[in-house]
Amino acid sequence: MIRRLLARFLPGLRSSEPRVYKPEQHPVRATQVSHGARTVTRRLQEAGFKAFIVGGAVRDLMLGIEPKDFDIATDARPEQVKPLFRRAYVIGRRFRLVHVHVGAEVVEVSTFRAANAGGDATDEHGRLLSDNVYGTQAEDAARRDFTVNALYFDPSTEEVWDFVGGVTDVRARRMKLIGPPVTRYREDPVRMLRAVRLAAKLGCTIEKRTAEPIPRLADLIRNVPAARLFDEMQKLLLSGHATETLASLRTHGLHHGLLPLIDVILEQPGGQRFIEAALANTDARVREGRNVSPAFLFATLLWHEVLGQWNAAKARDERALPALFDAMDRVLGQQAEQIAVPRRFEATIKEIWSLQPRFEQRAGSRPFRLLEHPRFRAAYDFLLLRAEGGEAPQALAEWWTRFQDASPDEREAMLKPDEAPKKRRRSRGRGRKHGDEVGAAGVAPAGDAPQPDD
Repeated sequence: MIRRLLARFLPGLRSSEPRVYKPEQHPVRATQVSHGARTVTRRLQEAGFKAFIVGGAVRDLMLGIEPKDFDIATDARPEQVKPLFRRAYVIGRRFRLVHVHVGAEVVEVSTFRAANAGGDATDEHGRLLSDNVYGTQAEDAARRDFTVNALYFDPSTEEVWDFVGGVTDVRARRMKLIGPPVTRYREDPVRMLRAVRLAAKLGCTIEKRTAEPIPRLADLIRNVPAARLFDEMQKLLLSGHATETLASLRTHGLHHGLLPLIDVILEQPGGQRFIEAALANTDARVREGRNVSPAFLFATLLWHEVLGQWNAAKARDERALPALFDAMDRVLGQQAEQIAVPRRFEATIKEIWSLQPRFEQRAGSRPFRLLEHPRFRAAYDFLLLRAEGGEAPQALAEWWTRFQDASPDEREAMLKPDEAPKKRRRSRGRGRKHGDEVGAAGVAPAGDAPQPDD
């Protein structure tokens, strides 16, 4: 009792004994846990090990949210876990885990961690370099980031084990770091982003002590590897609460440097409308359970900077298409300095952008060829957002909406007059006598027939 009181007022001190919540004291039930996770916990327990569902899944179930996946924490070492399952693979270097395959489900199993007796290995910024020191369940709870993520659920007894007051914080919808906030943020600066993301997703407030150091430690985000930062930003923007999360990022001073161009965009009335429309559209799709492409979302976030540079180049009388591609490369290059957008996404982003000028070409065969493009649907959705944000003509978006569903005859009637200048066919018979290889009607051979304009 005394230790729990001390822990309440001294955040670095945690009890080695959990508070155990019986089934009648909480809403979580074993039937809510996936088949794969129940199978893995049961087999580990039958082998004589402790095994619990841990982390975000328990938190979400406590809040009535269906988890996307289930993680397991155990006192078994990776080399003890692997032989118990037919398909199990040890992964990771900084943090060794076991991925157990149960049918189509992959269950992640981690061993209880503890603080290194001599202090954890860190880089010059205080970021943890290794986290493979095994320990007790109480030590494992103390090493987790937020109290709401340090809850353990045993499917066999339906008990929730709480070492750090996480149940109280879940019920209060409060995000609270375990341990001294400055130290924990220096260990892993991504925790600052995670605090904002989870608070927006769960409708939680960020506890005062947890929130206070974030603005002055925000620059630590620059030390996070670019690939990991992309993964975290992807989670943040595809959480279903991107609108609230972006606003919270700005409130806590975390937006600057993450998306280097976001401030520039939001300072422009048209850009802000476009971004807000894109985020609202993304949130709606996520909440409806529909797929959202990260490439599409990043294309929307960076488009107005591309557009600005492209328009500036055209104002200098540079050729339109080369100028567009130059602008795309520059903007993506700037972004890559902080967040490493994978190449597979870059290619899609570029295609979405490069197809936008083609929507203005509504004569001849061009609209039909655009309809057949593999990225047409994504580019068309992007056009709708541009129109909603006031950056593209609404009439253009409506024309393409009608054109897709029109009959062949209706499509032909909708085509605009082709006002493009006719390309002059270069003669292949330079130096030949007049009339050579030309028929009586003046028709060139079939091989010289002019090709359709692209």
